[in-house]
Amino acid sequence: FQLVTASLYFIYSALEEEIEHNKNNPVYAPVYFPAELHRKAALEEDLEYFYGSNWREEIPCPDATQKYVGRLHYIGKNHPELLVAHAYTRYLGDLSGGQVLKKIAQKALQLPSTGEGLAFFTFDGVSNATTFKQLYRSRMNVLEMDLATKKRVLEEAKKAFLLNIQVFEALQELVSKSQENGHPVQLKAELRTRNINKSYEHGPAPGKESERTNRRHTDMVPITPLVRWILALIFLAMTVAVGLFAM
Repeated sequence: FQLVTASLYFIYSALEEEIEHNKNNPVYAPVYFPAELHRKAALEEDLEYFYGSNWREEIPCPDATQKYVGRLHYIGKNHPELLVAHAYTRYLGDLSGGQVLKKIAQKALQLPSTGEGLAFFTFDGVSNATTFKQLYRSRMNVLEMDLATKKRVLEEAKKAFLLNIQVFEALQELVSKSQENGHPVQLKAELRTRNINKSYEHGPAPGKESERTNRRHTDMVPITPLVRWILALIFLAMTVAVGLFAM
C-alpha cells in the first residue's frame, strides 16, 4: 500500500505540474479543477504519516513509475491536448473506485478511523461525486478538438491504462521478490532517480514529531494474503474505473 502511495505521488506530481503549465490552454482549461481534484498535497500528507518527516528520502520510484512520469512531462510540453486522457483516467477513476478502496484499506491495514493515511481518497472539494463526474464529462465535450485529435486522445487513454498496469506489475514484483528473500520491502533512495526528484527539493516544514510520523514501513501490518488482495483490488479498480463511471 505504501509502495502504491509513493508511486502515485510521483505520477500526480508530474501530472499536476503539466496541468498547471497548461491550465489556460483551451485544450485543457475547461477541465481544470485543482481544488476539486488535485492529489499531490493529499499524497504528501499520507506519505508523511507512513514514513515520517523525511519521507522524501525514503520513497522509491521504480522504472515503471519513471516511465509514466516521463510520458506525462513529454505530452505536457509537446502535446498538451493529450493531458485530458490522463486526467480523466486517473482523477475520475480515483473519485469513483477510491471511495470503496478507502474503506477496505482502512479496515485491512488497521488505519485510524479519523482518516490518517487515507487523504488521497478524500475529495473535500467534491460534495457529490456523480454530479461532478457529469460536469467533468460535459466540459470534456466542449474541448477544442477535431476528430483526429479526439482519436489521439482515445489512444492516449489506452496508454494511460497500460502505464498504470505496468506500475502495479512492477510494484507487485518488488513485493514478491522481497517475500521470496524473507526481507521486508526496502524503500531506499537507490530506487529513485535524481532527475525525477528535481521538482521536489523542499521537504515538509519541520514540526512536532508524533506517533504517526514515527511509524515506519517495518512497523506496518506484515504482508498477508488480505493485504496483497488489496493491492490487486487497487489494480483492478484502476483498470475498470472508466467503465464504472461512464455508466
